[in-house]
Amino acid sequence: MNDALNKPRSRGQNDMNKRIKRAEKHAYNIAKSMLHRKSYSRLLRVMGPGIVTGAADDDPSGIATYSQTGAAYGFGLLWIFPFMFPLLLAVQESCSRIGAVTGKGLAAILKENYSKKLLYMSVILVVVANTINIGADLGAMAATTQLFVDLPFGLLAALYAVIIMGLVIFVNYKSYAKILKWLAVALLAYPVTAFLIGQNWPEIFAHTFTTMPQLDLTTMYILVGILGTTISPYLFFWDTSEVVEEEIAKRRLTEKTKIPRISKRFLRGVRLDNFVGMSFATITAWFIVIVCASVLFKNGITEINTASDAAMALEPLVQGFPNAGLIAKLIFSVGIIGIGLLAVPVLAGSSAYAISETVGWKEGLSRKFKKAIGFYCVIIAATLVGLLINFLGIDPIQALIFTAVFNGVAAVPLLFMIARIGNSSKILGEYKNGPVSNFFVRMAFVVMAAAVIVLLYSFIVGIV
Repeated sequence: MNDALNKPRSRGQNDMNKRIKRAEKHAYNIAKSMLHRKSYSRLLRVMGPGIVTGAADDDPSGIATYSQTGAAYGFGLLWIFPFMFPLLLAVQESCSRIGAVTGKGLAAILKENYSKKLLYMSVILVVVANTINIGADLGAMAATTQLFVDLPFGLLAALYAVIIMGLVIFVNYKSYAKILKWLAVALLAYPVTAFLIGQNWPEIFAHTFTTMPQLDLTTMYILVGILGTTISPYLFFWDTSEVVEEEIAKRRLTEKTKIPRISKRFLRGVRLDNFVGMSFATITAWFIVIVCASVLFKNGITEINTASDAAMALEPLVQGFPNAGLIAKLIFSVGIIGIGLLAVPVLAGSSAYAISETVGWKEGLSRKFKKAIGFYCVIIAATLVGLLINFLGIDPIQALIFTAVFNGVAAVPLLFMIARIGNSSKILGEYKNGPVSNFFVRMAFVVMAAAVIVLLYSFIVGIV
């Protein structure tokens, strides 16, 4: 009798236990999903100026320089990327630290702590380099668009200049920053192509981690170009000022306090942001060289003269599709135009920060046009002057590579100043660079100075 009564109760209890376990499992899955979502959101919040800076580092000038490297040398110069990465990382982390700790841009720091001659030299160098770069990037965007649209080159370049100025002036900074981050996705076409082609990865890694320097004139020219388009002057000013913009946006810095509210956790976030951004820039550049070496160099195409030549590197990505060449040109164009839309505002903005801080104007993309008229006028002027360069009859592709080399030359004195500021207790206090950062920033200066000197010597003596 008792057994008969207990059986239903046991079955009911078992059902209840199963329901409880299912509910517990469901609650665990929800909590796990929320935790992942929270972590992802936190990662997106941390990813700021470093990501934009890293993507802008692979601007049209960079894409052209890396493409020409792969086409001309195959895998022969892959060793430059692991050698260059710690230098790039240390320099950009130092710039971010300067902005985060002082709440000021690089030009403002130079103005307060060094001579006016040094300040003016630094600002003139970066403005000239940026203006040439803007012109080359706008030209590349126009030349790329001509692969599909039968419109005059000058009209297309002017159209892109107007679009970029409109975005910078009329779009809210927070919205614009989000746009800039997503434009970086266009660069993923190169890694995808590299894997689709199929690679001899042991051979690639052997070339990547084996130093094989050559000192002939042509190689030195392209090496200085790689260094200049990767460790670029405009990134120094942009990254420093954009960290300040982030502090303003997150209310760590106000006009009343003038001194940023920083913490070790905040600085770790800045460091992580830079690491991800510079890693993205370096790995993407490495893949661009690999793809162009695999597709162009191996098929006897050793010189890139037009946008169409460069677009051929992406044809394996769409092999087998009807009109594969046309689709490859479209993907290449999306990359050049997308990153150009990202890089030109960074270039013009970098000049605007430098000039505004020098003359004492209110600056910042977080301010509306009416509250920073001088700052935005510099952006407009820099973009328009860069646009005018395209009417001098210069070949767009060769202009991109020349721009990279010019950036390499202009970076040398600026790196010297960054090394001094980063190691200054007076400016950064307890947050000055550590021994490892100091070593690599100084090494970046020595390496780029030596490369430029060897290049100039090669031109003078005529080493071939």
